[in-house]
Amino acid sequence: MTIVSIPAGWPVTEEQARAVQDELRERVVLDEPGPPPGTGHVTGVDVAYDDERDVVVAAAVVLDAATREVVAEATAVGRVSFPYVPGLLAFREIPTVMAALDALPCPPGLVVCDGYGLAHPRRFGLASHLGVLTGLPTIGVAKNPFTFSYEEPGTRRGSASPLLAGTDEVGRALRTRDGVKPVFVSVGHRVDLDNACAHTLALTPKYRLPESTRRADSLCRLALRQATS
Repeated sequence: MTIVSIPAGWPVTEEQARAVQDELRERVVLDEPGPPPGTGHVTGVDVAYDDERDVVVAAAVVLDAATREVVAEATAVGRVSFPYVPGLLAFREIPTVMAALDALPCPPGLVVCDGYGLAHPRRFGLASHLGVLTGLPTIGVAKNPFTFSYEEPGTRRGSASPLLAGTDEVGRALRTRDGVKPVFVSVGHRVDLDNACAHTLALTPKYRLPESTRRADSLCRLALRQATS
């Protein structure tokens, strides 16, 4: 497990964090399709917190995109690097997530975040932030729609409807299981929305959430218990 320090110059106020978002948002790449589903590697990242102990643990789990078998995994532990502020959660997680990615013994390929990319009030959620800083193709697959509106997609797996900010499509509500609540997919960096949804469906053969997210969630929870025991 990699031990992480808060980077020098890391934002400490909301104003500083928003200024960083404004600067980095201009670097998001939206005109690349991204890797084809079922090829190369797909990496899930997730975090777990113990706020009382000021500890955050991140996990990165690499899957073979064709078989969804685990290829590699890594964890990192550090201090919580920013207060809890809605819309600025990436600043609590990014240093530790990047350390977990850096600790992997192989290229991560597409990175799937348990959260948002463009489907974010400032159009710069964790998936976009992480993508810009690493240069990796990234998508966000979230459990809820944040503040955005959508119509219920059809009940069958693969049905989708736009996730809207006014009239702008910032993501999609995507049904990954027949009759089960949809997930909310958005572009992070260097992947288009159609491809992001195709990857999400490829990663959900049995469950609502992507296998990449499920495995990263399990690993970071285990690592947090070990780090705080």
